[in-house]
Amino acid sequence: MRRVGLNSVRSRLVLLFFVITAAAVGFVYLYVVPQLESNLTTQKISRLQESGSDQENRLRRAMASGLGQTELRSLVDRIAQASSSRVTLLGVREGSAAPSFVIADSEPELGPVGGEFEIATAVSGGGSLAGVESIDGERAATVALAIPESDPTWVALFSASLAEVDDNVDLIRRQILIAGAIALALALAAGFLAARAHSQRLRRLEEAAQKVADGDFATPIPVDSSDELGQLARTFNEMQVRLAELDSARKQFIANASHELRTPIFSLGGFIELLDEEDPDPEVRAEFMRTMREQVQRLTKLTADLLDLSKIDSGAMEIQLRSVNLGELAREAAREFGPAADQRGSRLEVRTPSTAALAKADPDRTRQVIRILLDNALAHSPDGTKVTVTTYNTNSRAELTVSDEGPEIPKRTQARMFERFYTGDAVSGSGLGLAIARELVQRMDGAITVTSSKGFNALTIDFPQARAAMPLGHEPTQIRA
Repeated sequence: MRRVGLNSVRSRLVLLFFVITAAAVGFVYLYVVPQLESNLTTQKISRLQESGSDQENRLRRAMASGLGQTELRSLVDRIAQASSSRVTLLGVREGSAAPSFVIADSEPELGPVGGEFEIATAVSGGGSLAGVESIDGERAATVALAIPESDPTWVALFSASLAEVDDNVDLIRRQILIAGAIALALALAAGFLAARAHSQRLRRLEEAAQKVADGDFATPIPVDSSDELGQLARTFNEMQVRLAELDSARKQFIANASHELRTPIFSLGGFIELLDEEDPDPEVRAEFMRTMREQVQRLTKLTADLLDLSKIDSGAMEIQLRSVNLGELAREAAREFGPAADQRGSRLEVRTPSTAALAKADPDRTRQVIRILLDNALAHSPDGTKVTVTTYNTNSRAELTVSDEGPEIPKRTQARMFERFYTGDAVSGSGLGLAIARELVQRMDGAITVTSSKGFNALTIDFPQARAAMPLGHEPTQIRA
């Protein structure tokens, strides 16, 4: 049973859902509730101010007309009903800095007005003021009016309990907490389900990666979405295909290399045993020596090819780019392969333009590529076939083509002839030459192409054209293949 730790993706996703939801609920609770309470209180005070302004003139006329106590109480009751508030009329003694006694109260049954009368005291010198204070032990919205406005005799105190506001705020607060708890529960559930789904998909990737690590490339991952994990699964499947191809190529490489090494080694061993156990006549001995020399050359060439491939794959092969005259290199290679062409009865011809084809390439590696192309043309064309090496300039590129008049190369062979260890016919060989040629040409910013038709085959390499004024011995540009 797999244990899911706190550091797992599932736990982190669940925690993330929880934190985001908790933060949202906390924001609503800490911002919306106080704002709601403030807005409701402000609305209450605003209504009281409007009511006070509407009734202020009636109180002034009452004070000017000298109404009696009973009439004042009746007036206060009517004002309280009109303003839907508690109205308390306070008297201010001359020389006093605060209201000293209650003249009339619309709610006398509640008892004497409690509190410090901070707002009423503040307007004892005149004017008006609104705010929140504690009256009879309860929070209340209060508006105090000085009557008259300057040097007042009375202070009219309009007050309304904020208990309803507090109840509404408490209700909203409870509802937010309940909704928040539900949202948190849903977030945890949704986070768990989403995290489990992603965890399962990641586990499939993990299991597939483990299979790849164990050498199993045959089990693709189901692609069930178009999101990032779906794209990752598609990329992983592509990686599996490529790894399978590389693994197949590796196995084929080992098998072919073993075969190519084993054949000359066994041949040499057999000849050595014959020379050791028997005493062949001079002609047979000479034939044995010639064959052994060929096998040693074959081993030497195969070993050099394998070493070159190893250097290319590991990036250890240095390539020095400089101005190279392809025509000169072609003539050098033709002189080198002249004896081999004469043995086969083939004619080797070099064609160069009046304007030298100067390429930006590594001279030594370019020589190696030309040798590979000439060897390939001579080995895979019938005896007596004409082989032509042509150099030319085209479209800011310097090109070299090795062509022959042999039979057409089959399409399937053209598609695979640059693969390692691939040989398209019965001619003996390692099948590494063209693969090495392509790797070297590509690392010199060049390209190699094949063209084939009845009676004509051509392999063409092209490189960036060097500047005509660039001397052949200029400082090379070094790159690592």
